[in-house]
Amino acid sequence: MVRIELKTQIAAPMGRCFDLARSIDVHMASTNQTGEQAIAGVTSGLIGAGETVTWRGRHFGFMVKHTSRITAFTFPSHFQDSMVRGMFQRFSHDHYFETKNDLTVMSDVMEFQAPFGFVGRLAEKMALREHLRSLLEKRNYCIKRVAESDEWKKYLPLR
Repeated sequence: MVRIELKTQIAAPMGRCFDLARSIDVHMASTNQTGEQAIAGVTSGLIGAGETVTWRGRHFGFMVKHTSRITAFTFPSHFQDSMVRGMFQRFSHDHYFETKNDLTVMSDVMEFQAPFGFVGRLAEKMALREHLRSLLEKRNYCIKRVAESDEWKKYLPLR
């Protein structure tokens, strides 16, 4: 099993960062390189506890689908999405949020396991780890950029 951990500091309120991280529309804006689209379940707006989304996008030249459910949800500090259907044997992504020194620290813990035994472990080491880390870094940069500007108003209801 592979574990990826990232921390991103964002100069914006924790609740805003939490909501942007669960925004289907922000996710699609951050994955233009793979053309990911939400095609079933929650397909726009904010995903919440117990809800699912099915993504379709191009990875390694193949169109793939991935369905996740929000399996843990504590506003505004944590949520988890876990794979229901997709190309992995196991996949989960925990999103943590805390305030430190007037910044929001967004922490990601992604764990996954490829199918197919030895061949899957080889794929994890040779390509999947770096591919998913890169996607996560691009997503986090997008969340940071949106949260720290007025662009967040395009994605979130004004409170």
